[in-house]
Amino acid sequence: MGAHPPTTKAVPTTGEPGGGATEGQSQNGLQAGLKNRHLSMIAIGGVIGAGLFVGSGAGISAAGPGILLSYALTGLLVVLVMRMLGEMAAASPTSGSFSAYADRALGRWAGFTIGWLYWFFWSVVLAVEATAAAAILTGWVPAVPQWAWALLVMVVLTGTNLISVGSFGEFEFWFAGIKVVAIVVFIVVGALAIFGLPPGGDPVGMANLTGHGGFLPNGPGAILSGMLLVVFSFMGSEIVTLAASESPNPVQAVRKAVNSVIWRIALFYIGSITVIVTLLPWNDPAVLKSPYVAVLKSLDIPYAGTVMDVVVLTAVLSCLNSGLYTASRMAFSLGQRGDAPKSFATVNKGGVPAVAIWASVAFGFIATIFSYTSKDTVFQFLLNSSGAVALFVWLVICVSQLRMRRIIERETPERLTVRMWLYPWLTYATIALIVFVIGYMFYDPDGREQMVLSVVAAVVVLAVGLFLDRRRPREGQASAEAVEARPAERK
Repeated sequence: MGAHPPTTKAVPTTGEPGGGATEGQSQNGLQAGLKNRHLSMIAIGGVIGAGLFVGSGAGISAAGPGILLSYALTGLLVVLVMRMLGEMAAASPTSGSFSAYADRALGRWAGFTIGWLYWFFWSVVLAVEATAAAAILTGWVPAVPQWAWALLVMVVLTGTNLISVGSFGEFEFWFAGIKVVAIVVFIVVGALAIFGLPPGGDPVGMANLTGHGGFLPNGPGAILSGMLLVVFSFMGSEIVTLAASESPNPVQAVRKAVNSVIWRIALFYIGSITVIVTLLPWNDPAVLKSPYVAVLKSLDIPYAGTVMDVVVLTAVLSCLNSGLYTASRMAFSLGQRGDAPKSFATVNKGGVPAVAIWASVAFGFIATIFSYTSKDTVFQFLLNSSGAVALFVWLVICVSQLRMRRIIERETPERLTVRMWLYPWLTYATIALIVFVIGYMFYDPDGREQMVLSVVAAVVVLAVGLFLDRRRPREGQASAEAVEARPAERK
């Protein structure tokens, strides 16, 4: 890339993940520089992706008002998965999160596969978000080429991640804050309009929910089609479990994030979508194009398009910022466990994994170039082959939790401070629902290509993992797994 990463130092390979951290440094060599307010806003804003603002129109168009059921079912799925992940993360906070738990619960092949797939997903997201941000900025300043804007936002956010985890947290705090305020204001203004208060006119009642073909104008099957369109908007909820390992009190941070996920999804997703489908007919062309802008324009809110452009840009930058952080921390954890180059497991003087960041950025830059030079071929392949990773991650979390619960109860039951409800039956039910959604993607014409290519990518990574595992010396394996997966000392 023409740039030299900052001087690095090797991370010690001993210590308790999530416990025994000194002030200013976490247990694994990373800097414990995330404050409580950073983690709180990362947890809240993590569920508000750019997909909510720009992708929800497609879901509404597919399912009509029934998209509310799609969001509710997907939200329930995320709540259950987050509860399982929270159970494991509270017992053993680590930068590898579910990849490290899969490593211990299912085998090294599982941690390797899901870790690299997750890294691949977020590295592709870097290109998607950089391109989206550049499109908005070019609309404001057309004299600057779109590729230059994409390069600029990537460079700036790479810099913030390289300086320190605190600078990442500060940027994400304000990015997430703007998203949260925007959604809350939108819901309040929309609710007033629904009941006929200013800025609206007469109460709209239920006409748009039950008219225009009914609540399910495209039939019950559209609920599942809607789920396929919205499921990936929820990817990012798990980031707080990775970030918690770089905070002074990771167990408390995980507990708070898991306990608040229900109201966060109910308010930000279901609340805002309810406003849209209640105020406007679901088949209004403006809703498909940009549902939030359509609502604001219908209420004669001045500069509605510009306001939403600012909000969407903020959401895009937030996703890019957190995506780079997440990809680098997963690469760091893979390096610690011997499943990635050892240099990935080094940190610079600021306590951040500089090599892992540069590697993630490099892939993101390459993917961004493809988004301009080979948009309908190579870049589309990257998008489709990473598209179903969210479902794979959730499935691995569920299966890992089945095994990890027994391990924690046997070895360190006092660290089981967050418990999955109705274990193991609700875990089995969640697995069944995820498998059903995966199966439906194979059946659905719009989701089939994405699922097939994602499965191919997963099989390739799995084959590499199994191959390397057979060639790897057995002596170092047990110790590497123990270092990453050993439960944390509770403060």
